[in-house]
Amino acid sequence: MNLGIIGGGIAGLSTAIALQRIGVQAKVFDAAPKFEPLGAGLALAANAIKGFQQMGIAEEVMAEGNCLDGFHIFDDQGRLINRTDSRAMSEKYGLDNFVIHRADLHKVLVRQLPASALHPNRRALGTTATEKGVTVHFQQGESQTFDHVLVADGIHSAIRQQLVPKAVPRYAGYTCWRAIIENPGLESLYASETWGKAGRVGWTPLQGNKIYWFACINAPQNSAAMKAMGVEELYQHFSQYHAPIPDLFRHTKPDQLLWHDLYDLAPLPQYAFQDILLLGDAGHATTPNMGQGACQAVEDAVVFALELQKDYDFNQAAQRFEKIRRPRTHWITRQSRLLGQVAQSQNPVFIQLRNFGLRHLPTWVNEKQLEKVYAVDF
Repeated sequence: MNLGIIGGGIAGLSTAIALQRIGVQAKVFDAAPKFEPLGAGLALAANAIKGFQQMGIAEEVMAEGNCLDGFHIFDDQGRLINRTDSRAMSEKYGLDNFVIHRADLHKVLVRQLPASALHPNRRALGTTATEKGVTVHFQQGESQTFDHVLVADGIHSAIRQQLVPKAVPRYAGYTCWRAIIENPGLESLYASETWGKAGRVGWTPLQGNKIYWFACINAPQNSAAMKAMGVEELYQHFSQYHAPIPDLFRHTKPDQLLWHDLYDLAPLPQYAFQDILLLGDAGHATTPNMGQGACQAVEDAVVFALELQKDYDFNQAAQRFEKIRRPRTHWITRQSRLLGQVAQSQNPVFIQLRNFGLRHLPTWVNEKQLEKVYAVDF
């Protein structure tokens, strides 16, 4: 079986590893000039860890990350709004609230694959169906033909755009800054987010005495004013927020700052096409509010490999994959978008009601929502 995987991120690499486990070697093509680690912090919930267990690499992944005791939400003055006890959740569903540097995860994934399987500097522009399968056309004027193609090159996938022209990324309504910095002396056993009228800030400790933080502000799409904001402007914008939030910006160097508008995809009616399957963000990109983007990519990899192993018929496996994965990924996308709207609200009355409601939310309601996310059975 001559398989091509377009995209060398978490979805593409995880799929190649999962396929390798069932005796199928795939070639992975990525637009970047090298398969090198990039990015900021990343959450891997219990469902992703279960996926890595299926691939036989969970211990390697866990050695590079940090499992925290809980997840707390505060208001802008530092008053607790809601908390989740990760130790209790981990006992029930598996490892919860695990955080890792995306670059460290990427290194673990690349290590599992032979160098001959990795093909950098190959940006896919589109495909053509042929008698022999699928021909992928790359930016450099090169083409390669495969029996089947797995498309995992992210939310801006040109191949997905060709297959589903109406599926354009939709703006979430807020923009985001992220950074990984040296820990300036903060101690915390939990991850936290602060929700206020000025926006949302989250931070979490990582391995190696590092801290990952993000900040989200409501703004027009592709705003020049937001693009121009640096660490000093972020400090001023969030200066009234409780400690240690202003200090996070104070200890961030300009070259450590990443900035992006946030997008997702409206749920697609179809992931499986003749000899082509959409995976990860190429098929179901979600906002990061539930920390499930990477987790769902890992689930995709495992589920497709398990379905393919049943009969080694790509198109039948792709159809079964779509039937299994579409309801779950659609739900994650909708829930995450709704959660972002709730967290980013600037309406003072709604904020008061939201905070009151979350403070008095029964524990079982929290657990019920998490169970739907975590309790994946491969």
